[in-house]
Amino acid sequence: MSVDILNETDHTVDETEFVDLSRYVLEQMRVHPQAELCIRFVDEPTMTVLHEQWMDLAGPTDVMSFPMDELRPGREGESPLEGVLGDIVLCPSVAEAQAVAAGHATIEEMLLLTTHGILHLLGYDHAEPDEEKEMFELQRQLLLTFLATRGRGDTG
Repeated sequence: MSVDILNETDHTVDETEFVDLSRYVLEQMRVHPQAELCIRFVDEPTMTVLHEQWMDLAGPTDVMSFPMDELRPGREGESPLEGVLGDIVLCPSVAEAQAVAAGHATIEEMLLLTTHGILHLLGYDHAEPDEEKEMFELQRQLLLTFLATRGRGDTG
């Protein structure tokens, strides 16, 4: 898997942690091993522009996903499609504020948002209650199992 990290902020980002998480999630979702993903960390003004341009919503948001080749999770017995998964754009300062409000570490919030963004790239959504339940449970399961393998424990 090719996972590129672009940090355009002053926030310190442990690139290895995000690459490892991304590869873990993509492997668990049976995405082709040659798939490409880019994670871009941006400041609030940049995220505000993207949020307004693409979602027609004011202000910055935590994470946005931009799918490219519309890859979907692989299925048992099928060969997954190769291609460019897309880009995830994450705003560390928004993630930090959310982490404080939720009572957990900023890194945990950013890893959660990365997992969330990857699932969006794979076609998951949370517009409807049943979709939200499926996506959020999968997101929680993926993140907790990744953290357990890394010895990080629970996200609180």
